Parts: sequence; C-alpha cells; structure tokens
Amino acid sequence: MKMVGSQVAAGRVAKNLTQRQLGELVRLDAETIASIEQGRRALMPNVAELMDLHLGLPGLLTVAANEMPLIDTVPPWAADYMDLEKRALALSWYESIRIPGLLQTENHARALFRDRVPAHSEEEIEALTVGRLGRQEVLHRAVPPSISFVVWEAAFQVRIGGRQIYREQLRHLLHSTELPNVTLQILPFGQTTHPGLNGPFILLETPDHQHVGYAETQRGSLLVSNADEVSILARKYAMLRTQALNTVETQGLLVRLLGET
Repeated sequence: MKMVGSQVAAGRVAKNLTQRQLGELVRLDAETIASIEQGRRALMPNVAELMDLHLGLPGLLTVAANEMPLIDTVPPWAADYMDLEKRALALSWYESIRIPGLLQTENHARALFRDRVPAHSEEEIEALTVGRLGRQEVLHRAVPPSISFVVWEAAFQVRIGGRQIYREQLRHLLHSTELPNVTLQILPFGQTTHPGLNGPFILLETPDHQHVGYAETQRGSLLVSNADEVSILARKYAMLRTQALNTVETQGLLVRLLGET
C-alpha cells in the first residue's frame, strides 16, 4: 500500500494540488487522502479511477489498486490505530473474550485465524499470523511503552486450539508478566458490577501526549479523539482495574489454570 500511496502523492504534487483539493475532487476528506498517501489505508479501485481522471494519469492508479495483494494483514479500518500503536507511549487495554493480540503466541494466533467464518485460506492464515507477531515488536522497543492489560476471565474459558496450545498460551502470559513495562490483571467471574459490558477497548497515549480511544466491532472500528469520550473510557478502565485481581493474584490464577489442564 505504501508504494501505491507514494504514486498518489507524486501525481497530486505534479498537478500542484493539496490533499484537501484532491479529496474534494474524489469526494474524500483530506485526512483520508493523507492516510492513502502514507500507505495506511487501501486505495479502492473506484477512487483510483477518479484520481486517474483528475490527475491526468493513463489508468496507472486503477491498475495498481486492482493488482494490490488480496491478503492484507491489517484491515483498512484498523490501519490508523495500528500506526499509533507502533509509536505509543502507553496503552491501557481491556479485553472481554479473547487474549489481547500483543500477548498471543504464534500457535494461539494461528488457531484464532483458523476459526474465522467465512474461512481464511492457509496462505491468508499464515500472512495474518506473521502480521500479528510483527505487532508484538512494540513490547521490545529500545524504549517500550507502558502497557496495562485487564482481561475478563471469560477469555480463559475458551481453549482456542486445544489443550497444548492453551497451555503454551498460559505459560507465555506468565512469562509476559515478567516484562518490566507490562502489567496483566484478570477480572474474575463473580463480580456484582461490570464497567466493561459494552465490550473491549484500548486507551492510547501518543508521542505528543494526546490521548485516544479505540474499539473494534466485527466488521469495523472506532478511533475516538473527543476528550469527553476518551474520559469516559478512562473512567471505565480505572474501575475495571480496581475490580480486577492484582498482578500477583493474576499470576496465581494463571498457575492454577495451567495446573488444571
């Protein structure tokens, strides 16, 4: 996508157009044009045709858009968040029914992708697994972000991939709790209140100290920058942390689950 984005930028500059002006011509906002040019958002064929028309290109972008690889390890709707995640100073991550992607083992991630409906091809599963593991490099940056995870106990009741993969995943989580920049807390069953019933979400602090929220649905996502909405998510996360087991209790529960399998 970066190569296609560079072609869009070159064509725009050659016509002496700003991103906003090009966006008006193809009925997109300037932020979306910027995302396409930076390779963070896929160029759709219908948009490529309009760009070729207004930039005076002989179908070059249309060909590029149609020939882009079918396997994209980052869905277009998640590209903006993924870019922020790579550079984040801090992450606060709540998950309700699955292990957070940054803490998944290779086999667990592969099993998750294999469970997808409709089914992925084996080639797609491998590409997606490599992409997921690549994201985990953020945990080992020279100056890694501070990351807090709260995961509902329900995520540990679905033994994705079978006993061996489940045990490997539990051991990996125990190892991850030893990283100095990572804290993991399990929110146990039995609570009489639950601030996270509306689903998982992530709070992120950018390098310039902006705070944003992120939440995914099955076929889309929402990147939240409004200060009031981010504040609501932050208050929810604070309550989740107070109701969750502390880090030592969480390690104890992981050891117990490992011993029961």
